[in-house]
Amino acid sequence: MATLQEIHEFWMKEALELASEGKGNVSPNPMVGCIIIDGDGNKIGQGYHKKFGEAHAEVNAIASVKDKRKLNGATVYVTLEPCSHTGKTPPCADMLTEYPLKKVVVAMKDPNPKVNGSGIRILKNAEIEVEVGVLEKEAEQLNEFFIHHQNFGRPFITLKIAQTVDGFLAAADGDSQWISGKQSRKKVHEWRAEYDAVMVGRTTAMADNPGLTVRHVKGRQPKRIVIDGPFELPRSLNLFSDKHEKKTIILTWNKEASQDEADPMLKVLAQNYFRGEIIQTPKLDGHVDLREAFKMLGQKGISSILVEGGQQLSSALIKQGLVDKLCVFIAPKLLGAGTRSVLNIGINKMNEIAELKEVGWEKVGDDMLLTGYF
Repeated sequence: MATLQEIHEFWMKEALELASEGKGNVSPNPMVGCIIIDGDGNKIGQGYHKKFGEAHAEVNAIASVKDKRKLNGATVYVTLEPCSHTGKTPPCADMLTEYPLKKVVVAMKDPNPKVNGSGIRILKNAEIEVEVGVLEKEAEQLNEFFIHHQNFGRPFITLKIAQTVDGFLAAADGDSQWISGKQSRKKVHEWRAEYDAVMVGRTTAMADNPGLTVRHVKGRQPKRIVIDGPFELPRSLNLFSDKHEKKTIILTWNKEASQDEADPMLKVLAQNYFRGEIIQTPKLDGHVDLREAFKMLGQKGISSILVEGGQQLSSALIKQGLVDKLCVFIAPKLLGAGTRSVLNIGINKMNEIAELKEVGWEKVGDDMLLTGYF
């Protein structure tokens, strides 16, 4: 016979799987799943947060219970503390107190300062039992983007690199297509649909003319961020001229040029003006101040960025300690010469070495995918 803890973990695992259905559609909100079990141990309702601005998981779960009498003595499993403030929707904690529930089991507290324990207090004040911390680590991993954004005010940064076994991401003539295999490229498109934005530097933009769109899988199109400090990239590039142009954000320190481009009157007169967004950033050592740029992007509600950078951007991000997660596709190929994936990151001694944590390996087609956290 299963213990009470095992029962809690069983239903919470199902709630977490349900929450993941909202991946790519709820940001900057968290993914949340909710399961309702009646007094006899039977599932009577479920719901998840489907889209930003729409009903939360608890609301959808309660609505799915056709016979509300079954809520008498029921237990609610929810992957994140019910909200206690009015945003785009009313507070879920208050809504739950309107029903004769016995208990609410919560995976983790909400790090949002507007909640952070207040939702739990509302439930307890209504004499509903509350248990917190069931599959907490799994819940935190599911919403690592949201938690990071709440705690630090900047997006969660994942750096993606595709390289040969001997550490090159491009041949000596600059050609980099394709080092990784078809399955690896498909996985990257899956990631693009999950992240708020995809980022490249100006060198990659010029060399590869990428679209940074989701093509090989179904999913939402992310915002596309290109770093163009001097503001000189040609407007003929895909990022500035395709049908997703409005999703492109340019980061530049060139105040004069960017202001001219953003001028509404000049836009009216221009034949092919840029319809995306231009963010003027501080300048640091002749480049865009990346740390400040990420803060500015975080203030705009961007909670996660997948960086598909070349050597310069990848190395700069690692050197400045701005990478949270590293994903490296290692292809079973050799070049012997060309462009190294990472270079000059400020480490000269073995005792200074940057070591990854929570390392994982996965076979993707013929490639190996290394993931780890800084």
